Amino acid sequence: MKVNSRIESLDKRSLIAGFSGNILEWYDFTVYGFFATIIGVQFFPDADKTVQLISAFGVFAAGYLMRPIGGIVFGHIGDRQGRKKALVISVLLMAIPTTLIGLLPTYESIGWYSALLLVILRLLQGLSVGGEFTGSISFLVEKAPKGKRGFFGSWSTFGVFGGMLLGSGLAAIVTSVLTQEQLHEFGWRIPFLFGAVIGVVGLYLRKGMGRDEHFEKIQKEHQSNKMPLAEFWSGFKLQALKIILLSWSFGVSVYLIFIFLPSYLHTFHKVKLDDVLAAHTIAIIVLMLLIPPFGLISDKFGRKTILLTSLIGFVVFSYPIFDLMFENTFTVILIAMLVFAVLEAMFQAVMPALMTETFPANVRYTGISVSYNISMAVFGGTTPLVCAWLIKVSGGDVWMPVYYLIATCVIGIVTTLFIPETYKKELD
Repeated sequence: MKVNSRIESLDKRSLIAGFSGNILEWYDFTVYGFFATIIGVQFFPDADKTVQLISAFGVFAAGYLMRPIGGIVFGHIGDRQGRKKALVISVLLMAIPTTLIGLLPTYESIGWYSALLLVILRLLQGLSVGGEFTGSISFLVEKAPKGKRGFFGSWSTFGVFGGMLLGSGLAAIVTSVLTQEQLHEFGWRIPFLFGAVIGVVGLYLRKGMGRDEHFEKIQKEHQSNKMPLAEFWSGFKLQALKIILLSWSFGVSVYLIFIFLPSYLHTFHKVKLDDVLAAHTIAIIVLMLLIPPFGLISDKFGRKTILLTSLIGFVVFSYPIFDLMFENTFTVILIAMLVFAVLEAMFQAVMPALMTETFPANVRYTGISVSYNISMAVFGGTTPLVCAWLIKVSGGDVWMPVYYLIATCVIGIVTTLFIPETYKKELD
C-alpha cells in the first residue's frame, strides 16, 4: 500500500513538473499576441495600422524560425543526456528573455535598435520553445502508466493553455484597469515582467522532477555512435512528414483562434479588446478542462477517432462560427469561441501521445522536436502574419483567415487517414 502511494505521489509530481514549463512558454507567446497592436505602435512607427500589425506579428513569427534549431539542440540533449536536463535549461532560456522584453526601450527612445533587440529576444525564446513543449511530451508519455499515455500526454497541452489562460487573464485585468494612454505608456510591460515570477516557479518544479527511468533504460539498451539527428533522419523521414503535415493544421487552429483572433477582431471589427479577452479567457478555461477527458477517451477508443472528429468539425463549422462572431456582440463571440474550444480540446488531447508513439525512444525527443518545430516554424508560428497578409493582399477580405483554417484542416484529415493507429502499441 505504501509503495503504491509513493508511486502515485511520484507520478503526480512528474506530471506537474512535466507541464509546468509549458505554462511559462505559452504565457509569454499569448501575452505577445494580445498586445501585438500596442507593440506594433511602440516599436514600428508606421501610420498604417495593418503594416504595424504585420510588423509585430512578423517578430512573433521570427521566433518560430529558431524552433527547428532549438529542436535539434534540445533533442540532442534530451536523447543523450536525459529529458530532465533539457527541460530545466529550456525554462531558463525562456524566463530571461521574457523579462527583458518588459524592460526594452521603445522606438521613441533608441530608434530601430529597439526593434532589433526585440527580434533578438524573440529568437532566444524561439530556441527555448523548440525543446520545451516536445520535451515535456516525451517525458510525460514515457512516465505514463499502462493504458494512460493519452491522458498523461494531454497534460502537456493542458500546460500550454494554462499559460494562455494566465496570459489572457492578466491581459484582461491590465486592459480593464488601465486607460489606453497608460497601456501604451507602461501597461503593456507588466505581463512580460511578471514572466520572471513564473520562470522561478517553473525552475523550482523542474529541479524536483523524478528520475528519468526511461532515459536510463535507453542508455543501457541502445548504444550508438550516431548523432540522434542522423539516426532520426536516416530512418524516419516518412513519419516526420506525416507529423509535419498534421502539425500544420494543429498549429494554424491554435494560433488563428487563440492568438491572432483577439487582435483581428479588435483591429478589423472594432470589438472592444477587453470583451474579446474576457470571452477568450472563458473559452480557454473550458478548453483546458476538456483536454484530459479527451486524452482518456483516446486511450479507450484510439487517437484517430478523436482526431478526425476534431478536424472534420473545423472544416464544417469554421465558416458559420466566424459569421456569428462578425455580429460583434460579447455573447455571440463567447458562444463561437466555446464551440472552437471543444473542437480544439480533441486535437490537443490526442497529438502528444500520437507524436510520442510515432518514434522509438532513442530518437524520440529529436524526432518529435524536429518534425513538430519545422511545421511550427513554416506554418504554425507564421499563422498570424499570413492571416494579416492575406487580408491585405485580398483587398480587405476578412474571410481569408477562415479559408486558410479550413484548407489546413482538410490537409490534416488526409494525413490522418495514412497514419497508423498507435494507442495499443507498446512504447519502446
